[in-house]
Amino acid sequence: MTNLHVINTEFIMRKYLKERHCHHSSVNEMTANCGFGVGVGSSLHVCVCAQDPKKNGEWELHFRNLPSSLTSLLVLLTTANNPDVMIPAYSLNRGYAIFFVAFSVIGTYCLMNLLTAIIYNQFRGYLLMSVQTSFLRRRLGIRAAFQVLTSSNITSCIVPLQVAQQYEDVGFMDREQFTKIFDELDKDCIKEHPPLPQYSSPTLQRLQLIFSHYYLILFGNAVALANVVCICTVLVLNSEKSTEERDNFVLEIINLCFILYYLFEMCVKIFAFGWQGYLSYRNNIFDGFLTVLLLALQITIFITYRLPYSQWEPSTHSVSLWEMIRLVNLLIVFRFLRIIPDIKLMALVASTLLDLVKNLRAFAGILVVVYYVFAVFGIWLFEGAIKPPPESSVACGTYEQLEYWPNNFDDFGAAIILLYDVMIVNNWQAFIDAYSRYTTEWSKIYFVCWWLISSVMWVNLFVALILEVRDSLDRCRTRFELHLHQKEVQEPTEEELVCQLHQHPHLQLQW
Repeated sequence: MTNLHVINTEFIMRKYLKERHCHHSSVNEMTANCGFGVGVGSSLHVCVCAQDPKKNGEWELHFRNLPSSLTSLLVLLTTANNPDVMIPAYSLNRGYAIFFVAFSVIGTYCLMNLLTAIIYNQFRGYLLMSVQTSFLRRRLGIRAAFQVLTSSNITSCIVPLQVAQQYEDVGFMDREQFTKIFDELDKDCIKEHPPLPQYSSPTLQRLQLIFSHYYLILFGNAVALANVVCICTVLVLNSEKSTEERDNFVLEIINLCFILYYLFEMCVKIFAFGWQGYLSYRNNIFDGFLTVLLLALQITIFITYRLPYSQWEPSTHSVSLWEMIRLVNLLIVFRFLRIIPDIKLMALVASTLLDLVKNLRAFAGILVVVYYVFAVFGIWLFEGAIKPPPESSVACGTYEQLEYWPNNFDDFGAAIILLYDVMIVNNWQAFIDAYSRYTTEWSKIYFVCWWLISSVMWVNLFVALILEVRDSLDRCRTRFELHLHQKEVQEPTEEELVCQLHQHPHLQLQW
């Protein structure tokens, strides 16, 4: 009940669910076509391929009966078992490859991609219609407000003469001006950085000009790149050495020199921009936090291991020097991400990812609910169904041979990971085969339903959202419902607004 309440109270989530409800017919028809193709392919394969295991080992492995044939071709539709399912028959006769190639081309590349296009087009059409309706209600509310203000049945009030004279020369605001003002208020505000501090000394002013220049950022990026290159070079040179043979202090001294420069860069930026100006840039907050953290780690290393190098016993320290250096290297490489805003293509990708995080809240909310429901049903149906057997010979490529024992429904966390692995459809046939052997053949229905909902429906909707967000990058950055379809949304006409006002059940206006 809690999950249903979450869906019911989230506006955009209700839009996604309504979109699926309104346009499920075309998607279901296309899914039925895919299922029909799998069924016809299974029947053809059973008829064409030899049913003698001595002549065709594939028949025994994948097509011994109609359910096995349906499962094998359904998995082939996702390319998860290609070319494994084809090799036995292909080894017997190359002509069998025609069947598998034709099935993959028609099913995977035609029908599945056509299904993706249908889901995207219907999703985009419904969202555009929903945004247009919201935009109409917005304009209708403003029009109704002005109509109420100008209607003749409003009780007049006595305004003191001196108050009226106060606003005599101010003028008035009509409906169009009122609408434009609210459109401006609806736009994202532009954040302004604090002014630079003022120094009276000409020398300090010259230094401020140098340290606030964009070239300092470029030079800092070059230094960060050199630091990463040095780390990679030392690690490659030490890759063939054992832990005892590595000279970790050389890498430690190199990192120390670069960290001192990072500290110098942070200090001069604070000098040039001021404390508030420095913190007004997100890149500076990122750099400053990592620089302070790296400096603290360096001080810890010096206190613990005391340079210059002396004989030390690793057993006397809870954390080895190599582990500390690995942590420093990790933070330095992570700090190198500061170059992303300065590279146009990388900044475009990063902005797309940020927009996805903002706009996928509703999508993620529904996906969490679906994961939760299927995980609960999976635990209820299959908890404790698979137990690791004693050491024995197993068939190659099976659940047992691949040692997928942690992927089970014995607890909620393991169930979520198993459902994610099935959604990826890489080797998902191993899970279907294992649970059909350990429980019943009907367990295949559970996994096929999850594949249809997660991999076919929601992954395609995810692709549609990525395309929507990517198309919206060059448009005005307003709210999600409006800026995704800003070019397509049409301004309602005066006749449409008046007609809507006449039909409104709660407004009694005199025209």
